[in-house]
Amino acid sequence: MPHSKRRRLVTSAVAVTLGATALAACGSSDDGDAQSGPVSLTYWTWTPGMDKVVDLWNKGPGKKEQITVTVKKQASGDTLVTKILTAHKAGKAPDLVQAEYQALPTLVSNDALADISGEVAEAKGKFAEGVWQQTTLGTDAVYAVPQDIGPMMFYYREDLFKEYGLKVPTTWDEFAETARALKKKAPDKDLTTFSANDSGLFAGLAQQAGAKWWTTSGDKWKVGIDDAATRKVATFWGDLVKEGAIDNQPMYTPAWNKALNTGKQIAWVSAVWAPGTLTTAAPDTKGKWAMAPLPQWSASEDVTGSWGGSSTAVTTDSQHKEAAAKFAAWLNTDGDALNALAKESGIYPASTSAQLSGAFTAPPDYFSNQADFYTTAAKIAETTAPSAWGPNVNVAYTSFKDAFGAAAKNTSDFTAALKTMHDDTVADMKKQGFEVAE
Repeated sequence: MPHSKRRRLVTSAVAVTLGATALAACGSSDDGDAQSGPVSLTYWTWTPGMDKVVDLWNKGPGKKEQITVTVKKQASGDTLVTKILTAHKAGKAPDLVQAEYQALPTLVSNDALADISGEVAEAKGKFAEGVWQQTTLGTDAVYAVPQDIGPMMFYYREDLFKEYGLKVPTTWDEFAETARALKKKAPDKDLTTFSANDSGLFAGLAQQAGAKWWTTSGDKWKVGIDDAATRKVATFWGDLVKEGAIDNQPMYTPAWNKALNTGKQIAWVSAVWAPGTLTTAAPDTKGKWAMAPLPQWSASEDVTGSWGGSSTAVTTDSQHKEAAAKFAAWLNTDGDALNALAKESGIYPASTSAQLSGAFTAPPDYFSNQADFYTTAAKIAETTAPSAWGPNVNVAYTSFKDAFGAAAKNTSDFTAALKTMHDDTVADMKKQGFEVAE
């Protein structure tokens, strides 16, 4: 494939042309779907228990369709993206891959993913608009089917909020005041911490504020990491750290676990998957936490960000695009498949109908005190803001950890750290050969 095609992501009609050209260039076709006889597909995924879910397909719809899927367990994150691109370069990528939403632009810009809009268009209504948008990259194409999502929400120690006379904040201004009020009443405690080792958390907060870190115009990318929305978020958290209203230590450490388990930190800005983390990090506080919507920048708003989530994509190397797309749609929209994914893999489904059925009719065991946990979560998920990912998210995330890590530790200017993150991202894109609008 020409170098230029791998180095840019174009929009609308041009994207359709690129997809067709990429398929031809990689030797892929749908001819296998038209042939008689069985079809065998390979699926790379890191999700635990996926082999049991896929077994439902192989014994049911797949048997009827003569389409067999074999699961090949992989590592997640950047490791998998690198492995996919390496295999694709050799023309040997699997038929299907699990891909995090932020990885899709990288895979698409390298012509590794097929446009399956013609095969999965009917699935669009199964997902919230902001979720489906993550698989289209703002084009007329569809590069994957949403699988799981991580709508963000606010978790707090219900008992300690009551003890200290605190109200659950509904705006970020109220959040800041709550942090200060707690410090006055209990100087040894913190409402929460700013964690510089969690790029995804910061990205989700920026997303909620309206940030669009990467956008395209024609053949050019525009990077907006240092935009007004993200500067607002950076300034907000930087000011709280600087005044000592919240902690500045990273999450997912023994010290952080202890702070949650002992009540030294009494709240956590997280996502729908938090119950699983709290079960391990703070086992002694089971039944003492509650969940509420994320605070808003304006009382009139109702929007949340996203932290995590993945999709099922079909590669351009697949000789059976139609069959692979059929499986991807089944996996993420069929009721039995979604129930199995929840049971075997512990995911929170992207499908809106699945969020209130099957495994999600009762609250998580850790939150048995909050009967409406999943009802509330489903309502929050509907308000997920559109995201705007680019082809080098990994570089932006690494720069965030370095620049914001230093700023948090030294209680220095977060907006300067944000500019560093922005500049590092732009410099890397230009180095890779992407055209970047100034």
